[in-house]
Order: sequence, then structure tokens, then C-alpha cells
Amino acid sequence: MSRRRTLGTKKKVALLVSAAAVAGGGAFVMASTSNAAQSPQTAAESTVCQGLATALGNNQRFIEGQRSAPDAQSAARIANREAVIAQIKVQQEASGCVVGESAQGSQAAAGQPSQAASASAPASQAPPAGNAASGQQVCNGSTVTLSGEAGAPAASSNQFPAGTKLKVTNLDNNKSTTVEVTSVSGSCALLNNAAFEQVREPGKFLIRRALIEKVG
Repeated sequence: MSRRRTLGTKKKVALLVSAAAVAGGGAFVMASTSNAAQSPQTAAESTVCQGLATALGNNQRFIEGQRSAPDAQSAARIANREAVIAQIKVQQEASGCVVGESAQGSQAAAGQPSQAASASAPASQAPPAGNAASGQQVCNGSTVTLSGEAGAPAASSNQFPAGTKLKVTNLDNNKSTTVEVTSVSGSCALLNNAAFEQVREPGKFLIRRALIEKVG
């Protein structure tokens, strides 16, 4: 005669707990794998990341210029820009971007806008509807981003000396700011944080369609 074996209550509970633990462990592994698959975004994948990469590249290019042709103030300027770069990297991490990605070629040398900027140049060469140009248009086709520097609204430039006044208009929202150039940078017009906040679109670190005018 075959004997029918039955499991005690305690053994049944133990088996159920073990099965649940295995299932839970599998779910944890799947969740971990899913999170790992979400890699940081590159400048090509995100407008926010592109703006931050451009700002990082501008500051790195400025530092390179100071090191290649130093003067009495170069060390202080380099230290300032290195602090700005550190802050940009913090912003990259917080925005889910590749930390340290630099768009060195995103804003080419003076008079040589990037291919992406050139593509949008025709649209950016006209002032906003209903607003007459208030000065000499400059930096045709250039994109505008931020330096990461604090302080009152200001700009830096590789074309205009300190004291020059520039009016920057974001053609995507028709917001404008007029600022004074206070330092040198690696692009035609680079706004500091306060100035960029006056014309930016929420969540964006790059103005693709910009009208830049010299007004003083």
C-alpha cells in the first residue's frame, strides 16, 4: 500500500515564504536591471544637456586661452572659471546628463557658427514681430547659453570689449535683456546666470534662435 504523505502546517508556511522570497528577489533583479539601463543623456539626446555641454565647453576654451596667453590676472580668472565648471557638472548630474560632457565645437571661432546654428540663422536674423531693431545686429546665427557665473546680469564675449552693451532677444518667447560685457569668453555672447534667467524658457539651457544686437 502506498502511503500518502502530507505536509505539516509549519512546512507549508516555510515553503510559501521561500517562494515569495525568490519571487521578490527576481523582481528586485529586474528592477535593478531596468534602472541600470537608464543611462545618462548626451547633448545629442537632450536640449538641456546640449546647453550644459556648450556652457562647459565655452569655459574650458576660455581657460585654454588664458593658459596659452597668460597675464597678471589669468590665475584668478582660471580659478573662477574652474569653479563655474564644477557647478555646471553638478547641474549635468542633476539633469540626468553625462557629467563632464563638453561641446567644445558647438560654438566655433568668431564668424564661424556651427552647422546647427547656421541652419536656424535665417529665422533668427529677423527681429520679433512688431519690434524694430534697436541696434546693430551682431553674431548672426549664434546660439546663446549661460556661463554659470553669479552676480548681476552681465555678459562675456570673444568679440566685444568690456563696457559694450548687448541686447539679447530669445525669439522663441520674445523675451529680451540688455547687458554689459564684463569679461572675455569663448563665444560671441555668453550670459551669466542672472541675465540668462531673464530670457530663458523653463528647463532650457540653450537659446537656439537668438537675436543679438550691439546697443552701446
